[in-house]
Amino acid sequence: MSKFNEYFLMKSDDIVEYALYKLPDFGWDKESITAKEIGDGNLNYVFKVSDDKGHSVIVKHAGTNLRISEEMTVSVDRNRIESEILILQDKYAPNYVPKIYMYDTVMSACIMEDLSDHQLMRYALMEHKTFPRFADDITTFMVNSLLMTTDVVMEHKAKKELVKSFINPELCEITEDLVLTEPYLNNNNRNLVFEPNKEFVQKELYDDKALHLEVAKIKFDFMNNAQALLHGDLHTGSIFVKQDSTKVFDPEFAFYGPIGYDVGNVIANLIFAWDNGIAAGATEFCDWVLKTIEQVLDMFIDKFLKAFDENATDLMAKAEGFKEEYLNAILAGTAAYTGTELNRRTVGMAQVKDVTTIADKEKRMLAERTNIYCAKDCIMNRNSFKTGKDYVDAIMRAAEKAKKSM
Repeated sequence: MSKFNEYFLMKSDDIVEYALYKLPDFGWDKESITAKEIGDGNLNYVFKVSDDKGHSVIVKHAGTNLRISEEMTVSVDRNRIESEILILQDKYAPNYVPKIYMYDTVMSACIMEDLSDHQLMRYALMEHKTFPRFADDITTFMVNSLLMTTDVVMEHKAKKELVKSFINPELCEITEDLVLTEPYLNNNNRNLVFEPNKEFVQKELYDDKALHLEVAKIKFDFMNNAQALLHGDLHTGSIFVKQDSTKVFDPEFAFYGPIGYDVGNVIANLIFAWDNGIAAGATEFCDWVLKTIEQVLDMFIDKFLKAFDENATDLMAKAEGFKEEYLNAILAGTAAYTGTELNRRTVGMAQVKDVTTIADKEKRMLAERTNIYCAKDCIMNRNSFKTGKDYVDAIMRAAEKAKKSM
């Protein structure tokens, strides 16, 4: 009887044994095989298993508690969800996700392609590297993986089966709390507010009742709009890049929700990269980021409209004017969720190193205020964000306003 017939939290030695047991035909050199934990995320344990003959895989193993908070427990079923959505995304957007070799619902682990020849995008952007094909890659991935899982394209009963399969209540609750509630109320006292901006955050986020009303609307859209199968956490820490390749991973927050959530997360995290570049005086890098933000939105629109025409199957979805109405709602949602991501990563408990590693106090204050002003613009005026340039203009307005507030 195998030790892996009952769940336990595996350590490095267990992972070696696990890889040998689950992938016996991989060609492993048993004398040199090792496992090293390489993950730095908030939820899971990630190991690289390799040997001296050049074989390597990644083993991702789900624990029962969040690594950022022992008080927060989550279902290990998220590993099943992640594995199944990566397989599905590889079907709709091949070459944009790592290959899954196997997943195991008992040990809540999956073994996948090793992407060590890529770099985690967040860290690459913090080194102010540029990736000219990123906008094209990420928009192809989003359009193909999102539109193809909607009622516009799918047979409706089949889509409802996917909704049922990807019900993800515990991780959705994390989003509902950490993204769509706590940045505005700090009701659990878990926010991490940069002390020099404490009064600013109180005024702009905690005391702004009009903002709270709009975020309430956005939150209930998130909870009730089962539009497409989302990645659910599509930021630069969930993307590997190199000059000729983009790979999306880590979709354990996947569920059926509003398309704008994924698109908005991408845009917001590019803004964090811009924050870091501005603080470092990396002018050419910042210019590339702004251009990329424009391209992400504009390319998404162009590809979405084309894919809609090519793939829509529902007869009423082909009604004149519906495609444009459908897209306009997505664009408003994109702006809304760009704003909520900007706010939660600036003051919430799960922040981004792009901003928190800005050593100069004044520059970090400025970056955070820029994020919050831009976020509020995106949320309060979300119906007016129709093009990529609208986001660049909003960033510039927010940066100017932030300077005047210092």
